[in-house]
Amino acid sequence: MNRIIDVFNGDADGICALHQLRLADPVDSMLVTGPKRDISLVKRVDVQPGDRITVLDIALSKNRAAVDSALAAGASIRYFDHHQPGEIPDHPQFEAHIDTSPETCTSLLVNEYLGGAHLAWAVAAAFGDNLAQAARRAAEPLGFDERQLARLQELGECLNYNGYGEVPADLHYAPDDLYRIIHRYRDPFDVVAHEPAFKVLKDGFAADLEKAGSARPEMDRPGGRIVVLPAEKWARRISGVLGNRLAESSPGQAHAVLTRKPEGGFVVSVRAPLANKAGADEICSQFETGGGRKGAAGINHLPEAEFDRFVSLFYTVYKG
Repeated sequence: MNRIIDVFNGDADGICALHQLRLADPVDSMLVTGPKRDISLVKRVDVQPGDRITVLDIALSKNRAAVDSALAAGASIRYFDHHQPGEIPDHPQFEAHIDTSPETCTSLLVNEYLGGAHLAWAVAAAFGDNLAQAARRAAEPLGFDERQLARLQELGECLNYNGYGEVPADLHYAPDDLYRIIHRYRDPFDVVAHEPAFKVLKDGFAADLEKAGSARPEMDRPGGRIVVLPAEKWARRISGVLGNRLAESSPGQAHAVLTRKPEGGFVVSVRAPLANKAGADEICSQFETGGGRKGAAGINHLPEAEFDRFVSLFYTVYKG
């Protein structure tokens, strides 16, 4: 029997993208995922001829060798993503739904693919991906009021918050477990109203954000701010959300949140100015473990020795 395998990012966008697809096409699939920054996921699949693989919200450029191997082994691959892909395979068994526009995300691409069948989940994901304007535009056909939009934003941000961490032990829920919890619900408002896991995430989000509130920029120039967080679990969990909040508070500036790693070096989250969503991928792709998209990107491991080069490049791109 041909296997169905779903490979997805463990953040709000990846989880909500898969949730939409499997609401529309319910199947018992094999799940392959991990924390948000764990994106080399396709290579984890022990591919067999006839496998039907769907990949969601992980950069093709970081998975190209594994994708080529899977296609050569006889699998078919459907790929939804909004990160820089590199060269897209020209293969009859490869179906690409890739758009790198700074105003879209993978869940919005899946929503388009499904003809709006589960739009509210795509809206939640867009909010979680710090695409508030895109989320509001997408939500217009639903006619939601501000209170309902705020609930979807809260859900998206909490799901996204759970994805950040160096290792699964940093997270409140393993991403595959959180997906299974979310997948019990067709209506996102029911998650907010009734799901105990949502309260866990909401409370954790608030507690970690309060701790991050004491962080002060290491550097603050007209073009952008750089914040350094300690090597603590709470800091690893909140780093991406903090970057989003800083971007919202000062939309004309870029922001970088560097979280120290226990073994040395940093995990980096970069947010381009909301007023001009460009440059984040340009910076992060200059480092060995970096990548992302124009508006938001990251580096999985920035060595201490590369700190000054990062700062120089950050302020070269974001001069102010």
